[in-house]
Formats: sequence, C-alpha cells, structure tokens
Amino acid sequence: MTITESDQITIRPTTQADLMAVDALLAASYPALLKPHYPPSVLVTALPLISRARPELLRSGTYYLAEDEEGNALAAGGWTHGAPQGGVGPRDVGHIRHVVTHPRATRQGHAGAILRHVMCEALRAGITRLHCQSTRTAVPFYRALGFRVVGDIVIALRPGITFPAVQMDRPL
Repeated sequence: MTITESDQITIRPTTQADLMAVDALLAASYPALLKPHYPPSVLVTALPLISRARPELLRSGTYYLAEDEEGNALAAGGWTHGAPQGGVGPRDVGHIRHVVTHPRATRQGHAGAILRHVMCEALRAGITRLHCQSTRTAVPFYRALGFRVVGDIVIALRPGITFPAVQMDRPL
C-alpha cells in the first residue's frame, strides 16, 4: 500500500529491497545531524553501529520510507511491539524505531508525516502508548509531536560501547 502525503512525497512500507536506500539515508544523516549534540569520542564508536538499516525493521510492515517524485529517500521510520534492545512489554505499548531524515530534507515535514502515519497505524493495532529512545538531537522534533521526556538513558550498543539518549513517551 502506498500513502501519498502530498504531490511531492510518497510514504510507503519498506521491503528488503530498500536496504541500500535506508543504509545510505542513515549514513548521510546521523554523522551530520548528531555532531552538534555528541562528542567525537561517542560518535566514532556509535556511528558504525547505529548507521545501518535493520533488515528486521524493513520487512516488519511497520517501517516506512518517504520518497520524492524521483524515488529518492528523504526520511524513514516506524514502530514495533518489540523494544529496540529486544523483549516485548505490554501489548498496548509500541516503540518508535530508527527515525531518520536526510540532512538536505530536514524541517520539511517528511519525518513528521511518517510519525503521524505511524501513530495512526499503531492506534489501529491497539497501541495506546508509544515509547521512543530519542537522540539528543531529535528531542525537539518528538516534543513537537506530543512526546514528553521521561529521562536520560544510556543504550548499550555492544559490550563497552554505549550511546547517551533520551527516553520519551506519548499516549495515543
């Protein structure tokens, strides 16, 4: 199913065929957009781990890609029942997953369009609350969409490699 947000972008569920496009989107976005909010010592170890598309998300049916009329990837993001570090909590709680916008496409509403779609789809699936592990950079974006800060967290990416983030949530 394809969701047209406007004449200029299309939002659609991802497939495994989108792996390279989402990888390229993450590789372009995270180094540029996270740099003002994280020290180089964090980024040098975290970026190789967080700037990769998650194949399980691409085939989940709840991860979406925003493209322009030429098929260029502008933004991506989605939700799952399962938490980012594994495990499943209450069935009425969803988790925002791997939201990203190309640096040249920020502040144009693409990620917001994806998140509004995600919230509608999650609500249809019986979700009453969304949790989000936000980068420091994205906190204002999520606040504008009705999320509230729960507190600072540290995500263990691998043994010895951590990433400071912000836990946020929002009722639907």
